[in-house]
Amino acid sequence: MSGFALIFVFVIAIIAMILAISKLKIHPFLSIMTVSLLFGLVAGIPLVNVTVDGQTTQGIANVIGAGFSGTFTSIGIVIILGALIGTVLEATGAAFKLADLVIKLVGPKHPVLAIQIMGWVVSIPVFCDSGFVILDPIRKALVKRTRVSSVAMTVALSTGLYASHVFIPPTPGPIAAANTLGAGNNLLLVMGLGVLVSIPALIGAMFYARYIGKKVQSGEDIDIGSITKSYEEIVAGYGKLPNSFISLAPIVIPIVLMALGSIASMAKWTGFAFQFFTFLGTPIIALAVGVLFAVWQIAVTNKLDKFYDITNETLKIVGPILFITAAGGVLGRVIASTSIVAFITGNSETLAIVGIFFPFLLSAILKTAQGSSTVALTTTAGIVAPLLGALNLDSPARTALTVMAIGAGAMTVSHANDSYFWVVTNFGGMTPDQGYKTQTTATLIEGVCGMIGVFILSLILH
Repeated sequence: MSGFALIFVFVIAIIAMILAISKLKIHPFLSIMTVSLLFGLVAGIPLVNVTVDGQTTQGIANVIGAGFSGTFTSIGIVIILGALIGTVLEATGAAFKLADLVIKLVGPKHPVLAIQIMGWVVSIPVFCDSGFVILDPIRKALVKRTRVSSVAMTVALSTGLYASHVFIPPTPGPIAAANTLGAGNNLLLVMGLGVLVSIPALIGAMFYARYIGKKVQSGEDIDIGSITKSYEEIVAGYGKLPNSFISLAPIVIPIVLMALGSIASMAKWTGFAFQFFTFLGTPIIALAVGVLFAVWQIAVTNKLDKFYDITNETLKIVGPILFITAAGGVLGRVIASTSIVAFITGNSETLAIVGIFFPFLLSAILKTAQGSSTVALTTTAGIVAPLLGALNLDSPARTALTVMAIGAGAMTVSHANDSYFWVVTNFGGMTPDQGYKTQTTATLIEGVCGMIGVFILSLILH
């Protein structure tokens, strides 16, 4: 199956999946896996591997297996290690120490803005999935500290991380898109424009976070509402708290290591320095170092005897998140194995008449279809590169703006086939239905606001 018929079936499949999860109350793992299997079969993925003229097309079972294992490879261990750090921060009371530090910096009246800006800064060198897992303990502690809406804080953190993830190098997606479009030598310009375009995106997301926080109540909000102890009484129950440095180390050290890894790559270091910092900057290794500092934190607070139980509890909590996230990876892999992307690419000339909005629309279509923002960034850049002259986007400034337009599209929208959707939804204590109202809608608003910023800049820069 191909063409518009395949697009129609894809839309029906997504609607069926949403209804199965939200209305029929079928577990997301089963819903996503079932829809992935049925869509793959209807779309023409063969039952078994087929080899024609030396090229092998994977059967549906292998596609599903590759999608499932691929997600574990890319993010599984990161989620486990990040969640373990988070559990330690909660168990030792360090998360409350960090929450107090944030409150001192921004004041008690602006926790939603504080967590959004924190996410935006952290995600410049760190993938948004990892960043959310790392910062989630601080978000939870701030919710308890300020009694602000957990949903508002979740959306603010998610969108803060997302903005820098798609707009600002050294995140791999924007770097790859800039290099493909010929803006690799103007990364400072790309970074500067990324900061500017982030502003309207963050503002739009902030307003929506505050709005939806009043409309949707997550499981965390219900738990917080039932707490009868004061914040001071809760903190006192932890006994001896670690000092500020020990509290910060499990979070800050991995971020610094990942930043150094990104700098080594962007600055094109060579030899031992490149290998050493790239190794330490790998998210799995960086977070493993963070776990070591978390163990130090447990030892300082005299809770080392509880580390086994903390680890065991973390694995119990993370298990469902991993499996649902992996199911989302299966759906993305199944979609990528059909001819949807090829169909969109083949009809790109039809979309090209809309100028600077063309890369945005194409990236948004690819993002919504297959789930990965990085794939949407890199694929769209490859399609748009030969069209820059025809679209009048071939000056250095407008080429950099094209990277921004692609980035805005690459966040529009995050839904069930995106691992980030499940990370945010599950760690935020929300149901999938609430995830569509919060994460999916917020990324739509964020992407559109970002594109409005790109359009305004396109009227000024030539």
